[in-house]
Amino acid sequence: MAKKQFKAESKRLLDLMINSIYTHQEIFLRELISNASDAIDKLAYLALTDEHVGLNRSDFQIELVPDEKNRTLMVRDNGIGMDQQELESNLGTIARSGSFQFKQGLDEKKPEDLDIIGQFGVGFYSAFMVADQVTVISKKYGSDEAYMWQSDGADGYTIAPTTKKTAGTDVILKIKADTEDEQYSRFLRTWELQQLVRKYSDYIRYPIRMEVEKTRMKEGTEKEEKPEYETYRETETLNSMVPIWHRKKKDVTDEEYNNFYKEKFFDFEDPLAVIHADVEGAVTYQALLYIPARAPYDFYTKDFKKGLQLYSSGVMIMENCADLLPDCFRFVRGVVDSQDLSLNISREMLQHDRQLKFIAGNLEKKIKQELSKLMESDREKYEKFYQAFGMQIKYGTLADYGAKKDVMQDLILYWSSKNEKLTSFAEYVAAMPEEQKYIYYANGENRNRLAQLPQMEKLREKGYDVLFMTDEVDGFIPQTLLKYKEKEFRSVMADDLGLATDEEKKAAEEKSEKSKQTLDFVRQTLGESVKEVRLSENLGSHPVSIVPAEGMTFEMEKYFKRLNPDSDMKAERVMELNAEHPLFNTLQIAVAQDEEKAKKIVRILYTQGLLMADLPIENPGEYTDLVCGLIQ
Repeated sequence: MAKKQFKAESKRLLDLMINSIYTHQEIFLRELISNASDAIDKLAYLALTDEHVGLNRSDFQIELVPDEKNRTLMVRDNGIGMDQQELESNLGTIARSGSFQFKQGLDEKKPEDLDIIGQFGVGFYSAFMVADQVTVISKKYGSDEAYMWQSDGADGYTIAPTTKKTAGTDVILKIKADTEDEQYSRFLRTWELQQLVRKYSDYIRYPIRMEVEKTRMKEGTEKEEKPEYETYRETETLNSMVPIWHRKKKDVTDEEYNNFYKEKFFDFEDPLAVIHADVEGAVTYQALLYIPARAPYDFYTKDFKKGLQLYSSGVMIMENCADLLPDCFRFVRGVVDSQDLSLNISREMLQHDRQLKFIAGNLEKKIKQELSKLMESDREKYEKFYQAFGMQIKYGTLADYGAKKDVMQDLILYWSSKNEKLTSFAEYVAAMPEEQKYIYYANGENRNRLAQLPQMEKLREKGYDVLFMTDEVDGFIPQTLLKYKEKEFRSVMADDLGLATDEEKKAAEEKSEKSKQTLDFVRQTLGESVKEVRLSENLGSHPVSIVPAEGMTFEMEKYFKRLNPDSDMKAERVMELNAEHPLFNTLQIAVAQDEEKAKKIVRILYTQGLLMADLPIENPGEYTDLVCGLIQ
């Protein structure tokens, strides 16, 4: 029996597979089971029109037969089988599987670049990752002849006649010997095989069966003080066969949805929301998505892996398909199953797959719709979600220079100073008085401190609401969104809050001109500590306020300082004075009559402004002495 050589391109690919280091050898079982399922599909279809097949759907099965003693693993099916020509054609050239194309250009790449196989598989030939020898015994339905295909790897293969009672295919792997780096024996253990079937092939539509060893109490010893036990073997079906996402929504209970989520994604708490989609059209797919009630412990670390489990006709092809989820919704867990996606798919092909992008775009819309619906219909549940993932919603708004801001802005909540509860931008705008021009916000670490800002007094008098933004990331949100429903964002620290009439503005300009000597004195006294000194109509009953100049905010300054304590990035300070406050009159008199006293008043006012803005003061002792000196 002469050995035949693989075609040149097939030998090259097989060499890469056998001699390179892979991280997911276990993929081979998924590939062989999928091939077996395909073979059964073909015969099951034929049985619909050919009564001589003699099998109905319940008769079809895939069988796993591990033999630890002889180090063999057999994957057996009773599908349509192959004749000699099909064995030659299908197993003699890897290129027929469509796998060769995505291996072009790998000559110059290092072994670590080749774990595409470990991720996605290359069909039947993945068996050589774990086997020294592969034997295929197959008998085609309707034929009296059976053939055996056998290969030790890249050196070629043989095909010879053999005997087999029924149609179908037996794939027999001679498992490699264990090494220091790889324990190939694990693929002979029934518990390991059970886990792999549940992980990759749980939803194959035909039963996958294997004889397993079990333990039971010996009959007649139940009542003894130390009952005896015996082992026995029993054939078990390893897969569940019918994915929950293939069922109609009306046929799945909330309990079934929740149980599936907790078992599949190892969470002890029910999800907050479930999205079950069954889409037919340009791309057909089913999706079952979950919005968790809490963030996993590693969610905000680099170790967290986003993505959905990706299936092709019930066979998992990727455990974390990141391309199915935008970063803004990285907290969503779930599965996507599409018959339009190829099982043998490389990472590069996956990233540019048109169908995948279509699915991802649809899922993004569905997640946004579900969260918006939750906000409207069950506010308590949404706020629980927001407590867990609000930070991600905000970061998602900022990511990629605000690429997703239109998707995310309606999901953000901030504390309302007026209503003392969380509110959305849409709710804020809907409640605005007709004459209000801006969406007002205040940045800071603490709501109580923000409520005491001098500018808040004037806004409260007007009946205007202010959104308190207390997270580090919040300092960047208004600058990214700029406006919401044509209403601009305006910080309470801004020079113009839009409160003054034209007449009031003119009067303020005249007042500033009259106070020019005093303002120049303050500016000279403080030197480079401030960029500008000006009068403000926004301070209510307070004498002074320190606000940031246009550009960087104080919260941004603190953020960058936390990232890098040696950073010299600082927001420029502007000192605002209230000309209507008695202390300003005192300052004017001191400037004219006692400059030393005036300088002390200026430094005290400046430090008070820093304290109210929650900014550090350089010399607390000096400030204390100045206050005590004035009291005396």
